Order: sequence, then C-alpha cells, then structure tokens
Amino acid sequence: MKRSFQIESDRLEAINAFLTEGLNPALDPLLEVVKRYGGADRINDLARKNGALSSLLERLKKKNSAYAAQLDWLMEQRNARRFVSMPDYVARIVATGAAKTRADRAPVIDSSYQVTLEISALQFFPWLISQARQTIEKQELMPGRFIRVRAMKEQEEDGDLLAVVAAMKILGASWVESLDTKGTDGSNVHLGGPDTITGYFGGIGQPNRYPYRWIEEYLYYYTNYGVKQVLNINSGTVLAGYLLYKLGVDIEFKISVFMGNDNPLSVLWTLLTAKLFAREDGSTPLIGFNLSNSVDNWTLELTGRIRRELGFEENVRIEHHILESYRHIVRQPYDRLGELLEIAKTVRNISAKHEGGVPQTEQSRDYPSDILDYFLSKEEIEERSLMPALERNYLDKHAAVQRTATALLKEGIPVLAAPLLHHRD
Repeated sequence: MKRSFQIESDRLEAINAFLTEGLNPALDPLLEVVKRYGGADRINDLARKNGALSSLLERLKKKNSAYAAQLDWLMEQRNARRFVSMPDYVARIVATGAAKTRADRAPVIDSSYQVTLEISALQFFPWLISQARQTIEKQELMPGRFIRVRAMKEQEEDGDLLAVVAAMKILGASWVESLDTKGTDGSNVHLGGPDTITGYFGGIGQPNRYPYRWIEEYLYYYTNYGVKQVLNINSGTVLAGYLLYKLGVDIEFKISVFMGNDNPLSVLWTLLTAKLFAREDGSTPLIGFNLSNSVDNWTLELTGRIRRELGFEENVRIEHHILESYRHIVRQPYDRLGELLEIAKTVRNISAKHEGGVPQTEQSRDYPSDILDYFLSKEEIEERSLMPALERNYLDKHAAVQRTATALLKEGIPVLAAPLLHHRD
C-alpha cells in the first residue's frame, strides 16, 4: 500500500515547470524584491558588513550612548570571566548529591542530546542587562536562545534593535526577531478585539500581498542589521523563506507556535516542503520548529523521527514550550518540565522555551505575565507604569530557565546556555 504514496516523476516535472515558467504572477514579485536589493550575493554581503559587532557598536554610540556603555560593561564581564563556567555550574549541581552519575541508576546522557535553554520574549534591551547582572551575582546561566516580539520600527528608533543584535553576538547566543508585516496591523479584516476572536482560528495571517511585503521587510533588517533569524507565522511566508534560500539569500526562520502544527502529519507536511526546497547541500532555512502547546511526547518523538529520516536532525531544532504566559494563551497551570525530562533522553536538538514563570511564582505576582502585553507599545507601557512589572515577569522566566537547567543536569542531560559566557575552555 505504501507504494501508492510515491510521487510520480511527471508530477515533479509539472511542479518544476510551474516554478520556472516565463511569467508567474505568484513568484515574480518575490524575484523583483530580491533584484531591487541587488541579488543574493550583495544581500548577504551587506548583512555580514552591517551585522558585524564593530559596525553595530559604532552606530549605537551615535544612536544611544547609554546602551553602548552597557554593552562595553557586558563585554568587560565576559572577558573577565565573571559568568560561571558550565563545568563549575555542573559541579555545583553534582555537589548537591542529587545529580545522577554513571554509578547511579541512570547514566549520563550523551552530549549530543544537549537541550538549548530558550527564553521569550526579550522585549527591551535594559532587561538583558538586569538579567546579566543577576546572572553574575547568583552565578546562574544566561539562555542560549532569545525570542523577541517587539515592534521592529519602534525598537529601531530608540536603538534597542542595534543593542540587542550586538548583545547576542557578545553572548554568542541565537535569537529571533518578529517582523511587523502581519495581520495584526489591520490587514486581516477578521481581527479586532476579543469580539472577533474567531478571526484567529485561521492564524494571525499575512493576507493578500503581505508575503511580498514580508520579504521586503526581512531584507531591510537583514541587510541593515544582520538580523538573520525571524519568526514565521504563515504558510505563505514559510514558502517565501524556502524560495529566498533557494535563490541564495542566507535567511533562517523558526515556525511559530501560532502556526498550529500539532500532529505528526502536519509535521510531515512542513518538513516535506523543507526537503523539496532544500539547497544542493541538503540544508534548509527552517532552523526552529515550534509545535503547538497541545502536543504530547508521542508527537514529539515522531517529529524527531520524521526530522531524522529526512536529514534535518542537526539543522531543525524542535522548540517546545515548557512554560507559557500566565494569562490569555493557555489553561493554567501549564508546566511541561516533567515531560521534557523524558523526551530529552530520546530526541536530539530540542530547546526548552520559557514564555512564562513557574505557575506557583506567577500566582504570587500582583501582575502575572500576559501574552497580550506583547502587543503594547513602549509608549503605552510607560503611560501605564508597567515597565517594572514586565521586567519582573521577564526575570521570572529567567528563574524558570534555571529550574529547567538544574532539573536536566540532575538527569544527566547537558544544556546549552549562552556559548561565549559559559561554554569556555
């Protein structure tokens, strides 16, 4: 029966004919944007030049000297090795007597099962400095991956974008930006307030001509700031990312939880497309794959198997929410740490994503984390005097990262924190 699934060669020929035909109103606008930026080689060259740490710091000094000084401090702390090393951090866990060793009932897991420590969302650069100060003081771990969803134009204006991109290079961490071109700006006619919640059932959306505008916006931030990895919330812009990569643009993206991939067949659909549009070396721009919050370990294990058999185990990270914002996104309490400790022993290349604090901590806050706060402008936050509360929410997520790191290490499972701070010789 499985032979019936085979794709006939004439079907592939028909697809290739469509993709390469002379006039193609679906694909030609994409090519026009790339041409306007000078082609793939020039795009990548500009990204390398303008995304270099020296360039970022020089521009930031003119834009926001206070942020530049804070980055100087961060580099000084890194160079002076004020951040705890990973061996020392692990030794402290082992010293508690709780960590499993090879002599204990469970073996130390192979280093290839290393779990990336991920936090979301780093909305404002000053939060990162507060996080770094606390990390040094308490000898904690800075995450190895940061997700950001602040409005791009807003953070470009106050220097926050420059500062965060530079900070990520100082930390050696990976990070993801969320572009502004999406349906929440009013282009999705279904979306308004809570009375139009059914408009979200098909996703936030990037309707009509928005995929081409998304490409335009991506190339702007890639060439001007070296922003390489972005969030992807729509099947059209996922395909746009694959096509840009085939053209030679070194884009990377992660698929958002809002895409709703929640079963093995939806995973197969996504990864089959990645395979079809991979480069000759087999690589794909899909760098992170955030499944729905509703997936269980059975789905995660099958996702790992599909990913491995299609050749993407090293390239495509499975990003899994361990905690979520306390309000307005999932039923609480939501805490998947116990499941992570099991699946991390059998599936490689997973990140543990922390989008909320530990539920018990959240319950004690006068202002628990709220996913809707991601949509607030800086002006609104300051008018409502919310900045201290939002920073507190972020540091609660940081505390949750420490809980996860400790729990994984106690099980003998290694973790990836900020590489240039903690994983040193």
